[in-house]
Amino acid sequence: MTKHTHRFVEEFDGLVGFGFDREGDENTLTYYLQKFSDDECMALIRERISQGDMEELFDLLTRLLKACLAEKEYHQVFLKEGK
Repeated sequence: MTKHTHRFVEEFDGLVGFGFDREGDENTLTYYLQKFSDDECMALIRERISQGDMEELFDLLTRLLKACLAEKEYHQVFLKEGK
C-alpha cells in the first residue's frame, strides 16, 4: 500500500502564480513542491545539485517541519509512522 500521495498536482486546475493572494500562494507552493519532488525531476536534480545547495535545502525543509508541525504530526504526517 502506498503511503505517499501527490494528488494535488494531478487535480489542480487553478492559476499557478505567486504573489496574488494567500490561497493562490499556498496552491502554487503545493503545486511546485509536488512537481519538484517527482521522481524523474528529482533524479536530474540529484545529479546536478551542489553539496551546498543540498545542505541549504535540507536545512530549510527541516526548519519548516519543526516550525509547522508538532512532534506527533511530524511522526504521523511526515514520516507516516503508525499508518
